[in-house]
Amino acid sequence: MNAPLRTVERKTGASTLLVLLPGAYMTAADFATAGFFDAIARRRLALDLVAVDLDLEAISSGTALPALQAQILAPARQLGYSQVWLGGISLGGLLALCHNADTPGEVDGLCLLAPYPGSRLTTNAIARAGGLGVWQASAEELQDPEFRAWQWLQKPPADFPVFVGYGTEDRFAAGMAQIAGCFPQDARCAIPGDHDWPVWQVLWEHFLDSGKLPV
Repeated sequence: MNAPLRTVERKTGASTLLVLLPGAYMTAADFATAGFFDAIARRRLALDLVAVDLDLEAISSGTALPALQAQILAPARQLGYSQVWLGGISLGGLLALCHNADTPGEVDGLCLLAPYPGSRLTTNAIARAGGLGVWQASAEELQDPEFRAWQWLQKPPADFPVFVGYGTEDRFAAGMAQIAGCFPQDARCAIPGDHDWPVWQVLWEHFLDSGKLPV
């Protein structure tokens, strides 16, 4: 049995819940320290927020996302939330994409801040095939959640709300731009900056002001 996931929460009885996943070597508490919760309170948004700690060993073993589904996302539906969004920063953004690809219909939207595009094995394989537009996943590749996420990105549902933000000087900016390019223009937000909290804080503000959330 999985140990209970550690979370940092802001719950006010709102009808919309956003679950955020941190990047590698980050914790759920970092979202609070960076002012993510305060930004919601300042705007008086009817939005509940849960930041979740995911252990790197559990991510590697493939047990982290099933635990997220069982302990956080499925119970949220039972609690009566009309909208449940999933998002994350860096690796957390990739994990949000992976989970959405593998559990269609479980979340109502994605908030991806500087989403890590995956390992070079994944991105190079797609590039060698001629790019995402022509790449066709092999049966072997589809054993890997990163490839399944990219397969979903080839044709995301047209009415599925997504926000993708990143810094233009981010070392992974090219891959992030490719992710963003899978969605309409109003889903994308590229700002000057690197792979760090000052950029992510600004992107979070843009997301909250974007009108994407039904709050």
